Amino acid sequence: QVQLVESGGGLVQAGDSLRLSCAASGRTFSSYVMGWFRQGPGKGRDFVASIWSGGVTSYANSVKGRFTISRDNAKNTVYLQMNSLKPEDTAVYYCAAALGVAKPYDYWGQGTQVIVSS
Repeated sequence: QVQLVESGGGLVQAGDSLRLSCAASGRTFSSYVMGWFRQGPGKGRDFVASIWSGGVTSYANSVKGRFTISRDNAKNTVYLQMNSLKPEDTAVYYCAAALGVAKPYDYWGQGTQVIVSS
């Protein structure tokens, strides 16, 4: 069982930056594929970014160049650095874990709210 706890959300203004963190349990964190997803008001849950165990990253087009996903395997933590935030980035952000490449994201955190005011 993997437990995920997000933190770092809040209310910011457009153009500001914010860093989300996700602390994970589990002895083999370094092998997990970690992802960030978000769900805006009245919308479905969308992919934001992912990072493989070897550090390969992937981003949604809407955040490419503004957001950076990273991981610290020594701390069992994955981060999402969000720069140049826009009001449309307002959402609940969820951390998720998959136990390997091409495996489903079976584990999810409780989410952290990000609100970007214009």
